[in-house]
Amino acid sequence: MMTLKPGTKLPTRLFDILDVISYNYEKDDFFAKRDGDGWIKYSIQDYVNYSHAIASAFLELGFQKGDKIVTIMRNRPAWNFLDMGIMLAGMIHVPVYPTLNPDEYKYILNHCDCKCIVFGMETIYRRVEKVLPEIEQHPIVYAIDHVEGLTSSDELLELGRRNMEKWKPVIDANKQNISPDDVATIIYTSGTTGRSKGVMLTHKNICSNFLPIALEYQLLDYHAKMLSFLPLCHVYERTVNYHYQFMGVSHYYAGSLATIAKDMHDMKADGFCAVPRVFEMMYDKIQAAGKNLKGFKKCIFDWAFRIATRYDYENPNKLYQLKYEIADKLVYSKWRENLSGKEMTVVSGGSSIPEKVIRLFTAAKVRIYEGYGLTETSPVIAVNVPRKHIIRVGCVGEILPTVECKIADDGEILTKGPCLMKGYYKDEAYTREVIDEDGWFHTGDIGTIENGSFLKITDRKKEIFKLSLGKYIAPQVIETKLRESSFIDNVMVIGENEKFVSALIVPSFAKMDEEFKRHRLSIPANRSEYMSHPRFMEVINHAVNSVNKTLADHEQIKRFRLINDVWSIETGELSQTLKLKRKVIYQKYDNICREIYNYDKH
Repeated sequence: MMTLKPGTKLPTRLFDILDVISYNYEKDDFFAKRDGDGWIKYSIQDYVNYSHAIASAFLELGFQKGDKIVTIMRNRPAWNFLDMGIMLAGMIHVPVYPTLNPDEYKYILNHCDCKCIVFGMETIYRRVEKVLPEIEQHPIVYAIDHVEGLTSSDELLELGRRNMEKWKPVIDANKQNISPDDVATIIYTSGTTGRSKGVMLTHKNICSNFLPIALEYQLLDYHAKMLSFLPLCHVYERTVNYHYQFMGVSHYYAGSLATIAKDMHDMKADGFCAVPRVFEMMYDKIQAAGKNLKGFKKCIFDWAFRIATRYDYENPNKLYQLKYEIADKLVYSKWRENLSGKEMTVVSGGSSIPEKVIRLFTAAKVRIYEGYGLTETSPVIAVNVPRKHIIRVGCVGEILPTVECKIADDGEILTKGPCLMKGYYKDEAYTREVIDEDGWFHTGDIGTIENGSFLKITDRKKEIFKLSLGKYIAPQVIETKLRESSFIDNVMVIGENEKFVSALIVPSFAKMDEEFKRHRLSIPANRSEYMSHPRFMEVINHAVNSVNKTLADHEQIKRFRLINDVWSIETGELSQTLKLKRKVIYQKYDNICREIYNYDKH
C-alpha cells in the first residue's frame, strides 16, 4: 500500500509525476531494459534529467506548444523519457504502433500533422521509410538505435543538455501554465474496421483515471517491480505505467514476447499486465506440461489442476480449502517458481477472459484482476480491486468512483466522467455521434450492472447480429467458450441474416500433434492431410458439441469450417490488441462463408 510524504501534491498534469517521484522515492532501477543476460537500469534522477533534456531539445529545434511529436518504437525507457519531455515542452505526444502497414502510417502521420518522428530501431524505420516523402509536414526524423542516414537521439539529448539553462525558464513557465484540460496525447485506436480515430486525451483525463486506482485500490508499494511487454502506445499499458510510476514501482521492459518467461524469472516480477490471449497461452503451456508427466506425478498434477479450475475466491468450504493448501504446496508453488517465484498481481483487459483461466491463475496466487475500458475513457471504467481482495469472476470489476455508468434501454453501456476524452481529432461529427447531448459516451458494448457496482460485459453492440428467424446472436460469448478448448486456437462466429449459426475455426496444430502422439497415431505430412484425418475431425467435433450443449438451440454451431492459416496482427486478421478484425476475416474467407450457406459466386 503506497504512502506519500507530507506536502506531496497530487499530479494534475502528467509531468507532475516527475515531481512526486523525485520528492518521495529513491531508486536506481526505476526503469530497466534487457541487455543480453543483464539489465541496463535508470534511476529516478536519470528519468528527470533525460526528460528535461529532451524538452529543451524540442524547444531549441523551434517546435511550438501543441505541435505533434510522433514516436514509433517498442517498449523501452527512452519511450518514457520522450513522453515526459514532449509534454514538458508543451507539445502533444502521438505514440504509434510499430507494426502497422505503410498505408496506415501514411494516414496517421498526415492526419495528426506530425512535425517530428522518433523511431526506435532500424527495422521499424524501414517499414515507414517509403511513405515519409508523402508526409505533408515534412517531419524531422530521429532514431534511438543506429540507423544509417538518420540523426541519433543521442544528438537530440546532447542538444538538449547544451541548452537546458536557456530553456529552463520556458519549461518552468509550462509547469505553471499548462492546464489539466490541455491535450497531452493523441492516441490512434487500432480499430477492428475502417480508419483509426485520433483520440484526444487531456492531462486531466489520464490523471483522474489512474489516481483513484493507485491511492485506493492497490496493495503494492514502491518496493515492487513490474514487467512490461504490452505496447506503451496503447492506452491500457500506458495508463497503468503512469499509475505504477506514481507509486514508485519499477518498470522492467521485456526483451521481446519470446523472453517474457525468462525476464519475469530473472527480475523477480511482482506482476504484469496482459491481454486474455497471453493468459490463455500460459494456461495451455501449464496444461501441456502436465500431459508430459507420468505415474504418480501426473495424478497429483491433474488433481491440482482440477482444484485450481474450480477455485472460488469468495466461498471456499473447509474441505476445499484443505485440498487447496495441499495442492498449493505440491503443485502451484512450482508454477510460481517457473514464473517469478513470487505471488503476483496481474491485470487483464482488452477483451473477455475464460473463467477457468482466471480461476487457475488466481489459485496459483498469480491473481488476475480483470478490468474494462476504452481508449476514449483513458481507459478504465471498471476493475476488480486488489485491496478488497475481490475477484468477481464473470465481471470486469467495480465501476470506478470517479466514473458514472448506466445501461441504456438496448443494453448498451453508457459512461461519463473526468476521464472521458476531449474528442476525436479533426472529427467533430463522429465525436457528437458517440457522445450524446447529455454528455454520455456510448461505448458500443452490451452489459449489465450487478449488485449496484459490478460491471458485466456480455457482447459488442455492433457485433451482435440477428438470424433470419429474428433471434439475436452474441458471437463473442460463443467464441470465448469455443476457445476454452485447447484444440481451438481462434474462431469467428458467423450467420448474420442466415437461418443458423456457423463458425470459422483455426485449429491448434501443436495441440493436435500432442493428441496424435498420445494415441500413437502417425502425424500427417501436411495440414491439409491433417484436417481430413478422422481423429482430427473427431476432436474438433467434440469441442464444438461440448459448447453447443451449453447454448440455446438457435445459438448452436450448426456448421463449421477449419481454416488452414494462423491469424495474427501481421497477416491482418487481428487488431493490435488481438481482437478479431471481422470485416477483414469476412473478406478473406468470403468463398468459405458462401460455401457454408450454399451461395454461388454471385
